[in-house]
Amino acid sequence: MYDYDLLVVGSANADLVVAVERRPGAGETVLGGDLAVHPGGKGANQAVAAARLGARTALLARVGDDGHGRLLLDSLGSAGVATAGVLTGGAPTGVALITVDPSGDNSIVVSPGANARLTPGDVRSAEPLLRSARVVSAQLEIPPETVTEVVRRLPEGTRFVLNPSPPRPLSPEVLAACDPLVVNEHEARVLLDDAPEDPAAQARALLALGPRSVVVTLGAEGALVCDGSGVRLVPPVRVGAVDTTGAGDAFTAALAWRLGTGSPLAEAAAYAARVGAVAVTRRGAQESYPTADEVAALPG
Repeated sequence: MYDYDLLVVGSANADLVVAVERRPGAGETVLGGDLAVHPGGKGANQAVAAARLGARTALLARVGDDGHGRLLLDSLGSAGVATAGVLTGGAPTGVALITVDPSGDNSIVVSPGANARLTPGDVRSAEPLLRSARVVSAQLEIPPETVTEVVRRLPEGTRFVLNPSPPRPLSPEVLAACDPLVVNEHEARVLLDDAPEDPAAQARALLALGPRSVVVTLGAEGALVCDGSGVRLVPPVRVGAVDTTGAGDAFTAALAWRLGTGSPLAEAAAYAARVGAVAVTRRGAQESYPTADEVAALPG
């Protein structure tokens, strides 16, 4: 019996968000709206998104002993995320500087802070937590050697989901554990030395690198799922986007949770697309994430 449906190993940041009419060019200053501070970070986002949907969720992460760290712990606790694995100290809490334009598109710069101090030793110390989860999800806002240690410590039968964001080369050992590897089109191009233009060809090329399955998210065009049976399109869910911040994290969290319940890859991705669609209709990251009832109420 598993204590958790999902263990997320990853980052926890304070998101500092400013709305802008357009993003500045090199050497240019633009005026923006009022600064808003939100709990964020890909790891914390995924944990909150899954917990909102009803998944029993835990987070292994590191925050600073500061106001931003307390903001994150409060948000995680309010969403129902187990925080015994959230370590404190070593550096200030990570911060993401985010600009959002009128179309809802965002640009992000991350200062890792305490996230860069989440070590392989922390993973080894948390081995009982790893053994207690049906699915483990990770991203790359923490050190790559820490992600590698997660893969090495995965218990037999535990599924591993990786969103390589921000993208960087992955070792064959990590790739072989991914089921699935979840990327957007930009991340796919970074991971592939000679990336084809066609997203379906990208998905097949990524699968050839060694993961057990691949999901390529296409924004408003839906997603592609790829495994040994071929490539399938997950149709888009049409909504009016307000803010895409954290939507990919909501997608990955929902996908990981549904895979853990036994859903086939395409079915889990279709559900995840609905979760992401609700999230982009609301501002912010964690505060935009829907409950299962809200996802069920989405037309279509």
